[in-house]
Amino acid sequence: MGKILSGLVLINEVDIYDEYGVYLTEKKKGGRENLKAILRASKTKEHVAVNIREENGRKYPTTLTMANDERDVTLYFALVADSTEEWWQQYRAFIAFLKSGWLNVKFPTLGLTLRMFYLDSPDVEPLSDLWNDGQRKTASRFKVKFKEPNPIL
Repeated sequence: MGKILSGLVLINEVDIYDEYGVYLTEKKKGGRENLKAILRASKTKEHVAVNIREENGRKYPTTLTMANDERDVTLYFALVADSTEEWWQQYRAFIAFLKSGWLNVKFPTLGLTLRMFYLDSPDVEPLSDLWNDGQRKTASRFKVKFKEPNPIL
């Protein structure tokens, strides 16, 4: 499985699977939530309008200049480790890495790099018993929310 998952997501030129054992996953089999989150276009910033009481509606400039507003990107990751202790070490190291500042998140198969920073990791969903005795694989899925202040889409 390692060769299949290597090179799919690079953050600050670090292959997250090779370094932390973390990879993108979906909430449901066949899901496309990560792809939809990555490719979702940002909203545009609001246009300033004048609301004149004696006229209908609002007045906008003759020429509208479009500008992207910042956007949040939520991605699902998975982590599988050989033991609970290894899972905790890799998970803590990955979250600390994400909290290190600006993140250039590169998706080579899409030819796309997003410049973002970490906001939150609200859900850790154990896929195995995190309290096991270390004799079997430990797995989890978790969401990470990023902010893209200057979206490219």
